Amino acid sequence: MSVQADIEAKLQALEPTFLTVENESHRHSVPANSETHFKVTMVSEHFQGLMPVKRHQRLYAVLSEELAGPVHALALHLYTPVEWEARGGARPDSPDCRGGSK
Repeated sequence: MSVQADIEAKLQALEPTFLTVENESHRHSVPANSETHFKVTMVSEHFQGLMPVKRHQRLYAVLSEELAGPVHALALHLYTPVEWEARGGARPDSPDCRGGSK
């Protein structure tokens, strides 16, 4: 199973109503076909009442194996259903890589 598929499967524990996991490794100075940089956009009732830091910590706990191993960077955009609706289903774009040989 790919790292991306592992992340998607593990995040199901938070019962997302919307989830996208994007492999953004190709935008960074890593070998071709790498799975090191990911962007997660997730909407879940489990985030209700939690500040952003607590939401991130919840994902870090679920993805501890990936973060200790192959995943170098993880961009997180975590919303409650009400927040997601207020944003019109939009999340920020990732910035271009500023390091390495690119």
